Amino acid sequence: MPIGANIQAWRLSRKRSIEALAAEANVPSSCLEAIESGEQDPPVSLLEAVASALKIPASWLYAHPKHLELLLTDTDGEVLASPSDAAVDPVLEHVLQGLHRERELYVLLTIILQGGDPKLLMAADASLRSLAKQAKRSTVPWQSRQPGHFEPPSD
Repeated sequence: MPIGANIQAWRLSRKRSIEALAAEANVPSSCLEAIESGEQDPPVSLLEAVASALKIPASWLYAHPKHLELLLTDTDGEVLASPSDAAVDPVLEHVLQGLHRERELYVLLTIILQGGDPKLLMAADASLRSLAKQAKRSTVPWQSRQPGHFEPPSD
């Protein structure tokens, strides 16, 4: 997804008009409109100004707000960190906490990312997305299924 679409998604998630966001970021609204529509690539200084006006870290503009919402919510739907707190990046904090718990997994992912092989990156991305979907699905053990459901063969 292009950065302009992400900026627009963030702006809409914060219920801000183009004019209000542009005024707070101290940029012309026509410039912000051109960026959101994909007609213009924003310089880093503009991204920082927009992120500051949205009260989020600039790095978050590279992802859709829903993706960060999923990362910052546990499996029970409880919010682990507030996306409005730009003082400390809760996404980075969440990743660093995971680093201490699952160091080996973090090292493996780092090796794949640093390698930069597009095929490996695509395979890792597809695998992680599949695993994330599976983690979100609740499973029902065989013993607690309702009568009439398929049961595994008994020995």
